Amino acid sequence: MKRIIRRYELTDAEWERLQPWFPERQMGDKGRPRREPREMLNGIFWIARSGAAWRDLPERYDPWQTVYKRFKEWSESGLIEKIFHELGEDADLQDISIDSTYIKAHKASAGAERGGPQNPLMP
Repeated sequence: MKRIIRRYELTDAEWERLQPWFPERQMGDKGRPRREPREMLNGIFWIARSGAAWRDLPERYDPWQTVYKRFKEWSESGLIEKIFHELGEDADLQDISIDSTYIKAHKASAGAERGGPQNPLMP
């Protein structure tokens, strides 16, 4: 049966490249089985690519807290960085667009006194 790939999700070819980093559960392993790593990655990619907050993660990716916990765990172990490097090798950068907006704010916007500090030595 062919799997439906939604926006921001791993393709079957991408998953085949990453699957060796996620060993199968062995007979005799104790404890509750972990969520499928592919689904966790799809949730992480949805957040990364959409720019949404964790709480806005669609329900099809499991509870956002579970996905975030796995993201944090994989980030601390360095696995997420390896995954992004692996998938980034084939990236098509022909039509990439980077926003370089720069906005200068006045010091008063950060709470400084309006007009700047008063220096008693300056007239």
